[in-house]
Amino acid sequence: KMAADTSVEILQKVLENEILQTTKVVEERLDAEMQKLDQMDEDELECLKQRRLEALKKAQQQKQEWLSKGHGEYREIPSERDFFQEVKESKNVVCHFYRDTTFRCQIVDKHLTVLAKKHIETKFLKLNAEKSPFLCERLRIKVIPTLALVKDGKTQDYVVGFTDLGNTDDFTTETLEWRLGCAGVINYSGNLMDPPFQSQKKFGTSFTKLDKKTIRGKKYDSDSDDD
Repeated sequence: KMAADTSVEILQKVLENEILQTTKVVEERLDAEMQKLDQMDEDELECLKQRRLEALKKAQQQKQEWLSKGHGEYREIPSERDFFQEVKESKNVVCHFYRDTTFRCQIVDKHLTVLAKKHIETKFLKLNAEKSPFLCERLRIKVIPTLALVKDGKTQDYVVGFTDLGNTDDFTTETLEWRLGCAGVINYSGNLMDPPFQSQKKFGTSFTKLDKKTIRGKKYDSDSDDD
């Protein structure tokens, strides 16, 4: 018991010491920054201010450019031809291939509507799979819903069904955001190593159903065939 108490005390002291060291380093850095600012003359400060303003102006221009290209909202595009035009003019594109009769597509719609507003740097589109047979063939889209994740005009990755999203219809918007972040198709601010999966109790039936369908992989396979 004594030995255990002693080792706990030692560990506590080590931790306290580390925290003190870290605080000291941070304080020293802040002091150095403050000193640097104090020593700056008027011209240097003015220069710093100008650079900051330029960066803000540039960010604002970039935002306007994205909005003019249809970023910031989740839109349906009418045809395959539009798809090629849209991906050509934007660096990052998420395109949802959907079908009216597939219930799970409505779940995806709900989440993408939220993410389109949040991630203006990325274009969010939807395209009816039945009206785009050539594209579905070319991109080998067999399961609906599928998200094609396009970077620099090339399809880099796919989110097929809900397999990557915790295998449940109740996945959160944050889970889909994390998955898009893994593909580098949005600017993700969270930790990619820490997926925000909700408690995974709901596996049960939706898990086996989705899995079976995904494996079967028939053309335009969907999770509503048996409904």
